[in-house]
Amino acid sequence: MTPTRDDRSNQAVKSWLRALERTAPIEREPLTTLPVVIAGLAAVHGDAPALVSREGTLSYRALAAQANRYSRWALSQGLGAGDVVCLVMGNCPDYLACWLGITRVGATVALINTQLSGEPLAHSLKIATPKHVLAGSEFAAAIAGARAQLPAGIRCWVRGADDGALPSIDAQLARQPPEPPEPGSYAAPTLDARALYIYTSGTTGLPKAANVSHRRVMHWSQWFAGLLDTQPSDRMYNCLPLYHSVGGIVATGATLVGGGAVVLRRRFTASGFWRDVRDERCTLFQYIGELCRYLVNSPPCAEEREHQLRIACGNGLRPEVWAPFQQRFGIPRVLEYYASTEGTFSLYNCEGEPGAVGRIPGFLAHRLPVAIVRHDVETGEPLRNAAGLCERVAVDEPGEVIGQLPQDPASRTGAFEGYSDSEASARKVLRNVFAPGDAWYRAGDLMRRDRRGFFYFVDRVGDTYRWKGENVSTAEVWSSLATCTGVVEGLVYGVGVPGVDGRAGMAALVVTPQFDAQAFYREVGARLPEFARPVFVRLLPALEITGTFKPRKQELVAEGFDPARAPGALFVADRERDGYVPLDAARYADICAGRVRL
Repeated sequence: MTPTRDDRSNQAVKSWLRALERTAPIEREPLTTLPVVIAGLAAVHGDAPALVSREGTLSYRALAAQANRYSRWALSQGLGAGDVVCLVMGNCPDYLACWLGITRVGATVALINTQLSGEPLAHSLKIATPKHVLAGSEFAAAIAGARAQLPAGIRCWVRGADDGALPSIDAQLARQPPEPPEPGSYAAPTLDARALYIYTSGTTGLPKAANVSHRRVMHWSQWFAGLLDTQPSDRMYNCLPLYHSVGGIVATGATLVGGGAVVLRRRFTASGFWRDVRDERCTLFQYIGELCRYLVNSPPCAEEREHQLRIACGNGLRPEVWAPFQQRFGIPRVLEYYASTEGTFSLYNCEGEPGAVGRIPGFLAHRLPVAIVRHDVETGEPLRNAAGLCERVAVDEPGEVIGQLPQDPASRTGAFEGYSDSEASARKVLRNVFAPGDAWYRAGDLMRRDRRGFFYFVDRVGDTYRWKGENVSTAEVWSSLATCTGVVEGLVYGVGVPGVDGRAGMAALVVTPQFDAQAFYREVGARLPEFARPVFVRLLPALEITGTFKPRKQELVAEGFDPARAPGALFVADRERDGYVPLDAARYADICAGRVRL
């Protein structure tokens, strides 16, 4: 039986209340950080599995013991408050043991993107100012290659076989007792102390290191444990990178504090996904929206409805994918949410409203002041009125979403913890918004809110472009293109054209052999107003993505529609021929010279 709106509303209220119940003790009870919680759970759950992988399994008892070894190793190296260890390791049980153990004694662990090498890797390491770098054996060569760019004195270690490039840490860990370090041997970190550096994806430049306190780690873990109602019987399927907040804390922490097991995979594989989920008896799945699109676009398989999943939880599930994903695979409940590593607020779609990123229930509105303000697409800044203040948007009007920062410096609710770079932190704060002296966090996203209070993602700030005097949302255009015949994946963005105001729309597409440029032109014309239709189309064999499955758009924007810079088939809309026509060097020159009107 399909749940009614009242059923879903009651389910949502229960989810919110469970989340509040689980997070309320964090501030009231004696100091407890997640490493301490996990150590306590070892006594409760003992040999029950905590982290499951193809490389091996750690029970709760074994996880606590291994974390203790890392704690003792950190103390043997003189590490404490303010000291940083960079961790470059693939998804495996030891990953969690490492950062839990090191952060327990007050040091910070920087979770480094394992896809980086060369200058981006060296940059991520340097901005954390570490004393040590610890790498999995498969990343030893990358660390060795970046080492020349690092300041002298940083000690680099490898976990696993010593290949000669870096010394192995294994023997040192093996000498450490599995019992927790004596309380008097270290200063336990406060909830305000930084536990982790987690990096932004770097899709628009080099990564920034976001400060993540022990309080934040605890809130994320306990809040999602409440929303998901995690139990010892639960098994979370987690193929997202552990260096990111979603895969590394939300999926793992929420499951572990509920006594369940986390099934770790090093990467997502669409072809074997449902067989793996079935065989591992998983009840929870942590997604990023693009994973769901890949699954919907994959061929049918016998195992795709043989799973035991009760909830798929994640963010970025686009409206055009939501219903096919849930219906085809028989997912009982989708819990979509909106959040960011450094953000001061989150939105949760506990009702399962398709397409929405969430809403704030009335009984929590005072705790989570969130607003949407009018935005200037040309400047990338919020619009100001004659008094110099921002203005709230109307119902269903797109604008930039912001969250109020507490006026009381002692208040931690809604506080912005910032980045390692103070200047980058300052750029995320908007001041004098609705009253002189107030301060709000800029999420960097455009949203709209409907009459029922549900928020809907529109676009990233800077992705919306202006063409023919109209604002064009790349996300909304892509929603229309995604279901066109032969289209598998794609991106929409604006590109500059010499002598033309605004930016022309361009779509980079991955297509099947059934794709036909002329049929695509007709479908686009039927679905989108003229100003929103892509002027240029580029066909690609695949989209490059980051480690968190975000497409690398900036490289495509930089290559534009120049055939000399943009390999692959290129097309331009031609109204006289009523279709997309090939874009070669001669036609490109005509466009740039103004001889062709777009």
